Amino acid sequence: MQTSNNAANAALGVLIILQLTMLMFLLAGLQPHPPRAIPLFAMGPFLGTSLAIAVAALICGPDTTRTGRSLSVVAAFCALLSYGPQKYFDPAIGEIWPAVVAGQIAAVTLLVLVGLSLRANARAQQTQQAV
Repeated sequence: MQTSNNAANAALGVLIILQLTMLMFLLAGLQPHPPRAIPLFAMGPFLGTSLAIAVAALICGPDTTRTGRSLSVVAAFCALLSYGPQKYFDPAIGEIWPAVVAGQIAAVTLLVLVGLSLRANARAQQTQQAV
């Protein structure tokens, strides 16, 4: 499962870099930056939390441990709040589309790899029980 672990690490790396970039744009006030707050929460703390979850998933093994897989799924869903399909209706899509596309690819890749890892683990357990 080493190849998939590298891909999961890469997907988390993409999400971390994108979220750090958005946080820097927000703090510097450079356009296009995310809004400082949305109805649910302030964006700075949310991006900080998203980054922390992604780094924790990276450290725990994004598709090799139960904790890492759980954190990877949470990291992917946090990223999709920032880069999900709803962004195609954002008036700034002409400026932000590279981040939106990259974020979606990374999040989907991460979710698929976690799913494949879970399936491989289930098969391994079935094989052990059969023996």
